[in-house]
Amino acid sequence: MRPFDPLVPNPHFLTVAGNFWPRALDTARFPANSRLYRTEPDVQVLVQSQRPPGPLRGEIVLVHGLEGSGESGYMRSLAQAGLEAGYAMHRFHMRTCGGTAHLCRTLYHAGLTSDLLAVLRQLESEAPVSLVGFSLGGNVVLKLAGELGDRAQGLIAAVCAVSTPIDLAACARRIGRIDNRIYERRFLRRMFERLLATGRYQEADFRGIRSIYEIDDRVTAPSFGFRGADHYYATQSSHQFLERIRVPALLIQARDDTFIPFDIFRHPAFDANPCLRLLAPKRGGHVGFIARSAPRFWVDGVVLEWMEGLASTASQSLREDCRA
Repeated sequence: MRPFDPLVPNPHFLTVAGNFWPRALDTARFPANSRLYRTEPDVQVLVQSQRPPGPLRGEIVLVHGLEGSGESGYMRSLAQAGLEAGYAMHRFHMRTCGGTAHLCRTLYHAGLTSDLLAVLRQLESEAPVSLVGFSLGGNVVLKLAGELGDRAQGLIAAVCAVSTPIDLAACARRIGRIDNRIYERRFLRRMFERLLATGRYQEADFRGIRSIYEIDDRVTAPSFGFRGADHYYATQSSHQFLERIRVPALLIQARDDTFIPFDIFRHPAFDANPCLRLLAPKRGGHVGFIARSAPRFWVDGVVLEWMEGLASTASQSLREDCRA
C-alpha cells in the first residue's frame, strides 16, 4: 500500500482540510437512487445507492460519522473511487440524518447497529458486501461485525474502519480537551439542531450542556435506556467486540488524531485476532488523510487496494484463519 505523505504535518490543519476539501461525485454518469428502509415500525433510514455499468466487483456500504451524512466529503470521494473501480456503492445514513429527522423517534448513537443490520438484510445485493465506516461509523461497523461473529460470513465480506473511537469514554475525554474546543462546540451545535428538528425536544432541554459527555449523559443515553453516559460508553465501544470479529477487518488510524488517543489501539485483540489489521500512519489527524500530491484522497486508494487484495488467492489463508 502507498505510504501516506501528508499535505502538511499539522493534525488540526489536516482534520479541517479533510472536512472541507472539495470532492466530486458524478451522479450523471452514476445516477443515485435514494431509498428509505424501514428498520423498526417507526424508524426509516436513508440509503443512496449507485451502480457502475457491467459486472460488479463487489458492493460497499459506507457509514458516516458524528453529524455526517451521505454528502460528507469522505463519503463522496470513496463512493466515486469505488464506482470507477466497478463496485456498487451505498451511502447509508444513520437515523435522523440526511433530512430524515421526522422519520425517527430517536437520534442515532455510536453503537446502534440494528439499523445497519436491517438494511443489509434488505439490500438484495448481487455481490459480496463490505462495510466502510468513518469515525463514529467505524465504531458501528466494527461492533456489528463483532456482534455477528461467525454469523457475519455470508452477510458481510469485510469491514474497514477509519479514524474510529473504539473506546468511547477515552475519546469523549480527549475531544473535551481545550485543543478540541472548537470542534466540540461545532458538534454540539449540529446535534442540538438535529434534536430540535425531530420536534421532540425544546431548547430548554439543552440548557447547561457544554460537552459531548454531557449531551450523551442527559440526552443520548436515556433515549436508549442506558444508565447515563458511562454505561452507554462501557457497553457500546467496539474495542470489546474486536476479538469476536470473524471477517477481514482493516483499521486505519493516524497516530496524531486530534480526537482519538492512539493508546486505545494497543489492544490485545490486534495480536490475538488474525482477522484484524491496523494501519497506523504517523500523520493524518481525524479523517484528514489529504496527501501532498495526487491522488489526494489517500484512504480511498488504500481501502480499495485492500479489498481487491482480499479477492486474490493469496488472501485465502487470512479468510481461513478468520473462520477458525
